[in-house]
Amino acid sequence: MKSDNSLELLPVVDAEGIVTGCTTRGEAHSGTSGKPLHPVVHLHVFNSRGDLFLQHRPAWKDIQPNKWDTAVGGHVGWGEDPQTALCREVREEIGLTDIADAEMLVRYVFESLRERELVHVFCLTTDTPLRPSDELDGGRFFSPEEIVELMGKGFFTPNFEQEYRRFLSLGRGE
Repeated sequence: MKSDNSLELLPVVDAEGIVTGCTTRGEAHSGTSGKPLHPVVHLHVFNSRGDLFLQHRPAWKDIQPNKWDTAVGGHVGWGEDPQTALCREVREEIGLTDIADAEMLVRYVFESLRERELVHVFCLTTDTPLRPSDELDGGRFFSPEEIVELMGKGFFTPNFEQEYRRFLSLGRGE
């Protein structure tokens, strides 16, 4: 069975994204090491009809297994900047290589019982076929109505639900 690499090196950052140190994925997700703030990237992928592609997180993930989540999400690795990490994660998770039109929406701190992340949120509209990799347990497009119906029922990750509410307040996703 696959598992996340607990020894993967991640930058520790301040709220502005300035690197202040280094940690491992295991330490960053332990909930016991002071929850070092580490950067991640998210990409929300809409099609031209306004449907949103979501990934299904595999059972082997250490955070939020078996939940539906943002199309692409991943850590900014040690020595990477968010844009480089975004390009790498998009290619690895859904097979897209041209994300030049991706728009930066927001950067914010997300905290759960286990971790603190500096989340860089991007958005893209494309009708290019997506090819979920074996890093995911598949994925599909959801209509805005389906998403609203499933909110608050434990179907999605809490982080996704928070971001989707932000999109609605920005006039996206409807």
